[in-house]
Amino acid sequence: MTKPAPKDWILGIHAYVPGKSAADDGRPLIKLSANENPLGTSKAVREAFVAATADMATYPDPAAEKLRAAIGAVHGLDPDRIIYGTGSDELLHIAASAYAGPGDEILYVRYGFAVYDIAARRVGATPVIAPDKDYATDVDALLAAVTDKTKVVFLANPNNPTGTMTSREEIARLHAGLRPDILFVLDQAYAEYLEDGEDDGGLDLAKTASNILVTRTFSKIYGLAAERIGWGYGSPEVIDILHRIRAPFNVTTAGQAAAIAAIGDSEWVAFSRTHNARWRDWLASEVAALSNHGLRAVPSKTNFLLILFDGKLTAEAAMKGLWDEGYATRWLPGQGLPNGLRITIGTKAQNRAVAAKLRAMAEAA
Repeated sequence: MTKPAPKDWILGIHAYVPGKSAADDGRPLIKLSANENPLGTSKAVREAFVAATADMATYPDPAAEKLRAAIGAVHGLDPDRIIYGTGSDELLHIAASAYAGPGDEILYVRYGFAVYDIAARRVGATPVIAPDKDYATDVDALLAAVTDKTKVVFLANPNNPTGTMTSREEIARLHAGLRPDILFVLDQAYAEYLEDGEDDGGLDLAKTASNILVTRTFSKIYGLAAERIGWGYGSPEVIDILHRIRAPFNVTTAGQAAAIAAIGDSEWVAFSRTHNARWRDWLASEVAALSNHGLRAVPSKTNFLLILFDGKLTAEAAMKGLWDEGYATRWLPGQGLPNGLRITIGTKAQNRAVAAKLRAMAEAA
């Protein structure tokens, strides 16, 4: 009996695996595995969301006009050049769909975001991985990997899952080295965690360049992961093409209202950023104190640390040990990091508990 057959390239996809929220035995865990804001969502955002649920029978604004206007006002951008999506993930997928297909190549750096591989294979394009430089982006390696088949370059900055940051100068050099017919997708999901002066200049480049798409999300510092809201900025031509295949009504009415309130709540963003920076640096120093046991934290500009285990204590054993303390973290063998554990920066109490458990396991190994 015959049956529908998927395209060959679909069979090469390994489905995205979200961060765990339960141990293998089913015990619920505190999630430090998905890079959500441990402080939650601001009061103003929650109130805006609830108020917008009064009418659930009407489709949301398909143009998200108020949301685009709010984003444009905060970042000094033309609202007509802003696109919105079901998280920034949707925008990554439609960028690949619009500009690549069978016979084309999509390029990204080793230890890049897992969605890039899926987005490439989903459209039948060939994923090409450029070598890293000590877990960070190597611009020269990326440029050397470009061929006449390259159609899209994905780069997360700061990067997930490593947390590393590529400078403004290096981003400009990478863009300058790419052919004008290559779409450069700069994924800035963690940009709001950067301090003043650390911005990579992507949005400024996108104001004049015809081949850049910058993407951002409300899932991280704004505490709106449950609502799946992302946005992107690019040239009028790129945005027009992406709108042609964007899913209609892809951001809910309540989600739009919450996002508008979130981007306007600068105090909450600053509070979350300050908390994150303090405890990220603190946890990194705790890991550094365990260097004689083979632990190392990759320098991070995000709301997580990638901790490498090169001693007797393995990343897998550390993950399971943290389960015993009630915490879910992200072990990354599927992304080529079997010795890596990504840990979201949590609350004060959570960070202290994680650090104490890591120390106890390292010293006992």
